[in-house]
Amino acid sequence: MIRINNVKLPLDYSDSSLIKAAAKELRLEPKAIKTVSLFRRSIDARKKDRLCFICSLDVEVAVNENNLLKKAKNAALVAPYTYDVPKWQGGAPPVVVGFGPAGMFAALVLAQSGAKPIVIERGKDVDSRTADVSRFWTDGTLDCNSNVQFGEGGAGTFSDGKLNTGTKDSRQRKVLTEFVNHGAPDEILYNAKPHIGTDKLKITVKNIREEIISLGGTVRFETKLTGFEAKDGQITAAMIEHNGKTDKIETDSVILAIGHSARDTFEMLYNKNLPIEAKPFSVGARIEHRREKIDRAQYGAFAGHKNLGAAYYKMNTQTSGGRGAYTFCMCPGGKVVNASSEHGRLCTNGMSEFSRDEANSNAALLVSVSPKDYKGDSPLAGMYYQRELEEKAYKLGDGGYSAPVQRVEDFMQNKKSARLGEVLPSIGPSHTLSDLNSILPDYISDGMKQAITEMGKRLRGFDDGDALLTGVETRSSSPIRILRNAETLQSIAVKGLYPCGEGAGYAGGIISAAVDGIKCAETIIMRNA
Repeated sequence: MIRINNVKLPLDYSDSSLIKAAAKELRLEPKAIKTVSLFRRSIDARKKDRLCFICSLDVEVAVNENNLLKKAKNAALVAPYTYDVPKWQGGAPPVVVGFGPAGMFAALVLAQSGAKPIVIERGKDVDSRTADVSRFWTDGTLDCNSNVQFGEGGAGTFSDGKLNTGTKDSRQRKVLTEFVNHGAPDEILYNAKPHIGTDKLKITVKNIREEIISLGGTVRFETKLTGFEAKDGQITAAMIEHNGKTDKIETDSVILAIGHSARDTFEMLYNKNLPIEAKPFSVGARIEHRREKIDRAQYGAFAGHKNLGAAYYKMNTQTSGGRGAYTFCMCPGGKVVNASSEHGRLCTNGMSEFSRDEANSNAALLVSVSPKDYKGDSPLAGMYYQRELEEKAYKLGDGGYSAPVQRVEDFMQNKKSARLGEVLPSIGPSHTLSDLNSILPDYISDGMKQAITEMGKRLRGFDDGDALLTGVETRSSSPIRILRNAETLQSIAVKGLYPCGEGAGYAGGIISAAVDGIKCAETIIMRNA
């Protein structure tokens, strides 16, 4: 197969356009093209009057491929991606703790290998979880084990299903392919900024669960890890709790894919002297604009084109204090959501459905923090830092999980908002006009102000006074790292214990977490070979 890179296509391209473009690049007659498909597609919006797609095409031809490569500048031979699942050679079924992206893909590969994994997830199945989340967003009734953070699919299920990643690991193709095989749209295989959407992701994660079960695996919802047993430094059992009853599962392999919000589990692991360290992360607030304004700023006269959808942005800068400030988890045509998981503490996230057709677009506007900013030297100090900010946000919103919101103009002038502008809050169950400066450390609020000013120079309207901030965003990534051996992926203190994914400090999104889950599964399979 031949892959042709840097092919320009118009916004209204068709299948015949792909064939013509491939034939032109390879200097062939179109009839010599057997098949052509998109491998990658991105939007070139540098010239607002001439937007186009930049693509990579995979082509099969009816002539000798090697001869063609002598003429084509941007083409090369490639082999189709394949993933060979290693075969399970026997042993106690591995236990996977958590059914977010890391745990889900660890369990899927283990099941495909024949290992019959046992998955425990403290939250509920995705349908029950969706009902709990909807109730919370409507009337403020929070279930601390079934919410935006906990339940089937993990936090990513309620965050748009964005699949952007910086990882170069080839296993990312396995992840994308499995998502498509289980119900995600085909376009995630080629879009440069792929997303599934919360609505479609719910279906996809359910289908993955059903395959795991069909292959002999077990998925136990509303089941929490309470501890583990070890002998001579080797895991022998996982201690669990379900409906108030305790039990244990005998095993020599436990994958800890617990997510970045499993704070009570962090405390349990720390109390068992598992080596943990505090790590940097970022905090700030959600910034929300009218979608149509962001679309115009990015796409000019082409805004609203059916093949473009809602516009995306990603920006970063450095504050005068030397901290990084950046936008994160951008949700075009989405809404800000209440992502709280503990009573009396409030935090936010962003979410989009597949259509991305809500009135606003939002992103996290974050400033970096590091262990030197935390109180004390406990490995859990970053977690306590998060909790303190979330408690302040809860109180600022007058309780009841009413989110504090503030117009950007008022935020820049350090005054409480007295009114809303053209951007109306999308968060539920309610909102309270506030002054976020009153709860954010000065180095965070000052950093956000500098970022808003600088980013307004790059993206027209980003610094609009009527843009809306909703606080607080504290869970950009895990505040801890559970130390593991770089080669065996096992805890440096306990063999058979595999800290995995974002919660353990080894990933930064759905794809990288899923890839880490696959790697942990492979390591267990090979260890038992």
